[in-house]
Amino acid sequence: METLESELTCPICLELFEDPLLLPCAHSLCFNCAHRILVSHCSTSKPLESISAFQCPTCRYVITLNHRGLEGLKRNVTLQNIIDRFQKASLSGPNSPTESRRLQPQRPYTATISGTIAGTIGGGGGTSGSSARGSPATSSHSHPHANHTNHTNHTNANHSPAVVAKMDPRISCQFCEQDPPREAVKTCVTCEVSYCDRCLRATHPNKKPFTSHRLVEPVPDTHIRGLTCLEHENEKVNMYCLVDDQLICALCKLVGRHREHQVSSLTERFDKLKQTLENNLTNLVKRNSELENQMAKLIQICQQVEVNTAMHEAKLVEECDELVEIIRQRKQVIAVKIKESKVMKLRKLAQQIANCRQCLERSSALITQAEQSLKENDHARFLQTARNVAERVAMATASSQVLIPDVNLNEAFDNFALDFSREKKILEGLDYLTAPNPPSIRDELCTASHDTITVHWTSEDEFSVTSYELQYTIYTGQTNFISLYNSADSWMIVPNIKQNHYTVHGLQSGTRYIFFVKAINQAGSRNSEPARLKTNSQPFKLDPKTAHKKLRLSNDCLTMEKDESSLKKSHTPERFSGTGSYGAAGNVFIDSGCHYWEVLLGASTWYAIGVAYKSAPKNEWSGKNSSSWVFSRCNNNFMVRHDGKEMLVEASLQLRRLGVLLDYDNNSLSFHDAMNSQHIHTFEISFLLPVVPTFMIWNKSVMILSGLPVPDFVDGLASDLQEQQQQQMGLCRQESPYLTGMKTCH
Repeated sequence: METLESELTCPICLELFEDPLLLPCAHSLCFNCAHRILVSHCSTSKPLESISAFQCPTCRYVITLNHRGLEGLKRNVTLQNIIDRFQKASLSGPNSPTESRRLQPQRPYTATISGTIAGTIGGGGGTSGSSARGSPATSSHSHPHANHTNHTNHTNANHSPAVVAKMDPRISCQFCEQDPPREAVKTCVTCEVSYCDRCLRATHPNKKPFTSHRLVEPVPDTHIRGLTCLEHENEKVNMYCLVDDQLICALCKLVGRHREHQVSSLTERFDKLKQTLENNLTNLVKRNSELENQMAKLIQICQQVEVNTAMHEAKLVEECDELVEIIRQRKQVIAVKIKESKVMKLRKLAQQIANCRQCLERSSALITQAEQSLKENDHARFLQTARNVAERVAMATASSQVLIPDVNLNEAFDNFALDFSREKKILEGLDYLTAPNPPSIRDELCTASHDTITVHWTSEDEFSVTSYELQYTIYTGQTNFISLYNSADSWMIVPNIKQNHYTVHGLQSGTRYIFFVKAINQAGSRNSEPARLKTNSQPFKLDPKTAHKKLRLSNDCLTMEKDESSLKKSHTPERFSGTGSYGAAGNVFIDSGCHYWEVLLGASTWYAIGVAYKSAPKNEWSGKNSSSWVFSRCNNNFMVRHDGKEMLVEASLQLRRLGVLLDYDNNSLSFHDAMNSQHIHTFEISFLLPVVPTFMIWNKSVMILSGLPVPDFVDGLASDLQEQQQQQMGLCRQESPYLTGMKTCH
């Protein structure tokens, strides 16, 4: 018997198996012990429902659970029967259900949905839930206690029925006929009734089918019974109406107002709602964590604000104390000056008073002597004594400097006028230093050459500006200056400028630039509005080494004239040498920027003016090859020519000044009537190499003017062309679309 008992002992509780589960590894385990294993793996972040596996305590095999949890594992019925026989043989009495169920597990109870209900959910018919609610035991034996149960409607509950393992010592037997009933010792989950020890022995003998009933510690009736329907009394809710969003019973679906509604099983709705709640709870926990972090940051910022406030208040007191100390010291210095001036003035006045006193004494003595002489009646004596006195009186009267001293009474202290109005205004405006106002670039004052630009600007806060910083880059046609400022990697910076102007050297000729000026002080900096400034065109002259031998160039190499007399000139590869190719080229090669020059045509009626690659042939007319583009006049006909094809264009016979605009960066070459501000023609060219200005004449002479700023009417046309090109980005651009319809040049 002892050997058999050891075989029937659970490896966890070391007692006989109670409601044993058959594990996939062929070992067995009490239901209650398996439940305790799952509970041991629970945590705040990992609830019981989320545990999907555990290890067999005997062989460590991992047992995987489905959505039903432990209820999804099979019961070891054979083992339970063996245990029942073993207990029956070992007990002294045949009816000891209390002892045999002493370790009955307290586990969750899941209400099963009958086949009728499942068929109702799936769309089929069936009987009501009441006919299938009872267990096999209650159906076959018709226990009277099955109708003795108190039914309670839980209208506010929102969870599935479950057995709560919380023991209530006041739970009474529901089968006793005495009053008051005895205290219950067990609750039968199958019968849904609580029994005292006597009633349990009477109703649950230790034989089938009662051995399969689950007995647990006493629990309230409301905990063991499922929720009941609000419309059909004593009917358990067993499905969920999706339309009205409420729990219903099978009768509600079969014959009630929910018969046309879409419903789902409690398990399906439970899983869905639970998953939604878990997700929302996870999001809420995450949100709370974020709020806690944010609140912690805000508290930290508040603390830092307090610290910074105290620091700045101390700094303010320190600065103001320094100002007060400076005023006190200056007060003492000025007071000393006033006292020194007072002493000096009083000293001078005392000296003058002494001088006046001496003069007064001498004058008084002279007056007394004169009065004594006037009393003499004897003429001879009077004449003898009064002559000397009269001379002294006359001298004293005539000389005021002798009798009246130089008295300078400057009691007003005019040289000590105090005017602290400016200082008072400054003191009244005491405040934290702020970043200076943005400076303003004065376009009308800015100047440019072919490789320099001088930028002028003004600032309203020159007194508070410590220095200026100039930033510039090549203008790429981008209209969003803020985006350009933030994205450009090629900005050049000139720091620590003290004056309101600066000259930038080494710029590309004929190129637009964007300029910003930044005013800086200790509180920060601010930028000016952007200004677009452009360097002048590249200046050039005619290159004598390229001039045809029948052309004569002026000393300044700006004028070329047809001269039929053959001049002795050395032959070079750069020189125009073909018969009739009376041409010359400029002395520069242009590979960037926008350049403008003019040609004074004078009385010439046969010429060709344009640009060409260095590789263009020198023994044929310009424009008769793919490396040159020209505007040409032959008597009364005007045409443009390229790659041996030419096209007539309209121009005035009084054309005397031809303007040429080469925009290398935007791939265009245009010709203009400079005197009448009219556009003649534009080539669109995908430049591959640097180009050089070329000039050909067959009569008279022409003169070039280079290094000119682009006229307004030409600049406007160039801007319009640039916008059109930007709108046509992505389209294939041919090298010379204007050549359509040109005829071959003979």
